[in-house]
Amino acid sequence: MAPRIAIPPGETWFDMHNTDFPDVSVSADGEVSTTEFLSATEATTTIFDMLGSAVFTPIKNDMLFNVGRVRSRQAQDPRSSEMLQGLVKNELATRAHSATAGLTWLVRGLDFLSHALRTDLTQNNGISATEKFPKIDLRESFRDSYKVTLSPYHTAMIRPIFRAAMGASPRRKDLYIRLSGKGTDPEMAVQAMEKWVIAVETIVTILKDFLASDEVKASLPESIQ
Repeated sequence: MAPRIAIPPGETWFDMHNTDFPDVSVSADGEVSTTEFLSATEATTTIFDMLGSAVFTPIKNDMLFNVGRVRSRQAQDPRSSEMLQGLVKNELATRAHSATAGLTWLVRGLDFLSHALRTDLTQNNGISATEKFPKIDLRESFRDSYKVTLSPYHTAMIRPIFRAAMGASPRRKDLYIRLSGKGTDPEMAVQAMEKWVIAVETIVTILKDFLASDEVKASLPESIQ
C-alpha cells in the first residue's frame, strides 16, 4: 500500500488533483475528453491509499493497468483519440479491443466508487462527517455497491478478493478525516465529495450508454460485455 497523500492544512484530497472529474470536458454531443478522463481516473485511484488497508492495492493496480491500456491506444492514434468515443470506434474498426476492454472496466470501477459514496451521502445526509454512529457506515455502502456494480462481472476467484476489501473499509468518520488536511473541517471533504460524485455519475452514465450501444457491443467479445 502506497503512503497516504500529505494534504496541506485547509485543503482536502480533492484539491490535490491536477485534473478531477468536475474538470473533465464533455462536448455538446456527449463525447468525453480522453486525456482529462484518464488524468482524473488516475488521480482517483489514490483514494484506495486513503482507505488504509493493503487489501485495496489489487483494485488500485487493476484500475491503473486499464488506464495504461487506454493511454496506449491514445498514443497510437492521437488525432482520432481526443474523445473516448472516437478512440473506441477507431480501435474497434481495426478489430482490436484492448483499450475498449480497459475503458469498460474503468467505467465499472468508477460506477462502484460513485455508487458507494452516493449511498453514504444520501443515507447520511445531514449527519456530521465525524459522527461515530452514522445511519450507514462505509463497509455497508461498499458491500452493497459491489453487489450491484462489479460482482456480476467477476469470477468466483476474484469475488473473495473484493469482498475482503469491502470488509476492510474504514469507518466513515475516519475516511473524511483522512481526506482532510490538518486543521481542515471534514465537512469540506463531504461537500467536495458531493461535487465529485455528481461529476462521476454524469460521465459514467454517458460512457455506460455508449459502451452498451449496438455499435460497440457488436464488435466486442461476449466475455468483455
